[in-house]
Amino acid sequence: MEPLALYLHWPFCAAKCPYCDFNSHVRERIDQARYRDALRRELAREAARANGSGMRRRLASIFFGGGTPSLMAPETAAALIADAKRLFDAPDDLEVTLEANPTSVEAAKLAEFRAAGVNRLSLGVQSLDAEALRFLGRKHDVPQAIAALEAARALFPRLSFDLIYARPGQAEAGWRAELRQALALAADHLSLYQLTIEPGTRFATEHARGAFALPEDDAAARLYWATVEEAARFGLHPYEVSNYAQAGAESRHNLVYWRYGDYLGIGPGAHQRLTLDGALLAARRHRAPEEWLGRVERDGHAVTEEEALAPADRAREALLMGLRLAEGIDPARIAARSGLTLAEALDPTMLAACLEEGYLAWTGAGRLVATEEGRMRLDAMLPVLLR
Repeated sequence: MEPLALYLHWPFCAAKCPYCDFNSHVRERIDQARYRDALRRELAREAARANGSGMRRRLASIFFGGGTPSLMAPETAAALIADAKRLFDAPDDLEVTLEANPTSVEAAKLAEFRAAGVNRLSLGVQSLDAEALRFLGRKHDVPQAIAALEAARALFPRLSFDLIYARPGQAEAGWRAELRQALALAADHLSLYQLTIEPGTRFATEHARGAFALPEDDAAARLYWATVEEAARFGLHPYEVSNYAQAGAESRHNLVYWRYGDYLGIGPGAHQRLTLDGALLAARRHRAPEEWLGRVERDGHAVTEEEALAPADRAREALLMGLRLAEGIDPARIAARSGLTLAEALDPTMLAACLEEGYLAWTGAGRLVATEEGRMRLDAMLPVLLR
């Protein structure tokens, strides 16, 4: 079977960012030992299921996400990495990513995470503009972000960082300067996110009462194309809608998602897709950390629902993910993973229209890809394209 990816969720943050709708929680005290033991127990349970009759599944990657996993004790990361390598067939060059924020407290622990086995850091810089950092509610300042990038560059063989664009009043010239500064410090991998208003966030409340306005679509598009140009100066290509990388520096973990492979999700609120006995099972875990912890300690897991996905659902998910990639989708893979042909999964009239408009194209290798213009319109195009 194909290698699977392992996602480990640490749900705690020092503060809740006003734009964030992730499963993250602020707690005054965290029993690190209890959460470590619970994560290890849930991982062991899922590994036993994934390995089935005794043939160990090959591991593609480990990703510590959150929340803010750099707030966990480094020994927790070390224990989970060791467990994963023991439970699965892990290659020598296994990609192990940890998300971190560039506060001085977290930056001081980076060397310990490197010693624990993390070899790829994803740094939540978000901006190198002081006013923007204040607006975004970040707990670090620009000098701390620069210091963290420099420290991470010296410690980790692979480094990614996040930036948020389409902020209120953002000008293209300033954005280009910000990108050049960040890419000069760490030019391996960039994850770029357009600021959007998510329900239930503090920004949703403030935006509704008119406290700020986001750039119009045309202005946001200009910032996006500026990013493409500036990233290219540093040899980074947009291999996915929101991700840029030098050749060979693409996120192996996220490629498993986008190519619709199997992945395990361990921890509060984590989702997973796992093939067992020919069925693709979708599962999710309880979101609240304390409830998740109690269920794992009682039952060995905190899965709240698990179902076998129907062929149409599998095809839809595979297409939603795969068309985000510059490499596009292989119709044979869609059929293998879903049981449906591409003709059965897509609306033929809409497919023809998208091809004619130049939003989609067939490659010489027989792959269906979204063009640059098409990737800008994916959110609007996919709902009408999929059956």
